[in-house]
Amino acid sequence: MAENAEQAPSKIPDWIKANLFEDVLKSTVKGYKKVKSFKPVIGSAAGENYATIMLRVEIEVELEDGKIKPVSYMLKLPHQTEVFQKMMETTNIFDIERNAYQKIVPELEELYKNNGVDIKFGAHSYDLKNAKTDYVLLEDLRPYGFKNANRLEGLDQQHTDRVLQKLSQWHAASIVRVATKGPYEESLTMGFFKEENRQMMAEMNKALSQIFLKCCSTYEGNETYLEDVKLLQPRITDEIFKMAKVDPLELNVLNHGDCWSNNIMFQYDAFGKIKEVYLVDYQMPRWGTVAQDLLYFLLSSTKLEDKLSKFDQNIKFYHDNLVEHLKLLKYSKPLPTLRDLHLSLFKYGFWGYCTATGVMAAVLLDPTDSASFENFLGDTEEGSDFRTLMYSNARYRKHIQAILPWLHNRGALETS
Repeated sequence: MAENAEQAPSKIPDWIKANLFEDVLKSTVKGYKKVKSFKPVIGSAAGENYATIMLRVEIEVELEDGKIKPVSYMLKLPHQTEVFQKMMETTNIFDIERNAYQKIVPELEELYKNNGVDIKFGAHSYDLKNAKTDYVLLEDLRPYGFKNANRLEGLDQQHTDRVLQKLSQWHAASIVRVATKGPYEESLTMGFFKEENRQMMAEMNKALSQIFLKCCSTYEGNETYLEDVKLLQPRITDEIFKMAKVDPLELNVLNHGDCWSNNIMFQYDAFGKIKEVYLVDYQMPRWGTVAQDLLYFLLSSTKLEDKLSKFDQNIKFYHDNLVEHLKLLKYSKPLPTLRDLHLSLFKYGFWGYCTATGVMAAVLLDPTDSASFENFLGDTEEGSDFRTLMYSNARYRKHIQAILPWLHNRGALETS
């Protein structure tokens, strides 16, 4: 969910019509009479959302008393490209996200409600009858004052703290849920990391790592880590699958799985103070080490000057909040220690490398029309040019030249 973009009719399927939304409008708009006007527009600019096509559906509703009420929804649709459809055959991210909004999110919110606390994790979702493709339909958070922060600048401490607090609330509820109701289904313990996806992931990693290695050889100070990065390239997929195995003795949570700045919505008051934080894009939730979400968020989305200097401080803040919310939810097992958390971050430090060479490169790239799912992964000259731009631009270089030595010094580039 990102800033509005100009309408691009060619990308809007012709089956997106007003009558498709009638049942949703009848059930959610009090005094609904009929649709007065209906306009779907592209809801995110190139580079703001890779995984899906995002539409903002703007509707003017006539009420029974004759008044006109504006209503809007966010509609997520699949790309119709071959590479995307191939991925959907093994991992339908639309089924996963609808399940998250309809079952997982309400269940975790209910845990807090039962303990006298009202905590919300995201937008409402709705069902569409007669949709012609996979979809996710959500309330539009924009009219409530929600928006994304500037991904290029990175989050300051106020924003970082609020996200870590929300993540700790989500994680704590998931820990309690598993402790009281038993494990999540296998699809959530495997996530995207199942055997039938291994070959596709290996191809994706090869496409990214070949370009990254070329660019890495031009980074300042690379002599300390370049050999380790070279040795790592053929093993990336194997290392990811190793990390994805769940160790029941570790601190495990239901990871959001894709927690970067554009998947976080902030609501502000009249003075610019943050009122609320919602997570969006529940397409990749996965039960496993807490290190995944923490490294992914802190390395991809915080300000450069805070990213490493405040890393331990941020982990302490998260841990304090996690323990607070586990106690609030009456968690009966031993509470995770700060040391446990740091041990996980060292053990699974390779998530940091995957983040820094993956999503962080997309986060830090200036807006460009070539930013697309196909170019991020595709085996074309345009795709190769796009990935080179991701890994060689000045902003990314500043971040990666700081992060790679840090990861190297923590042992995160070692393979086992």
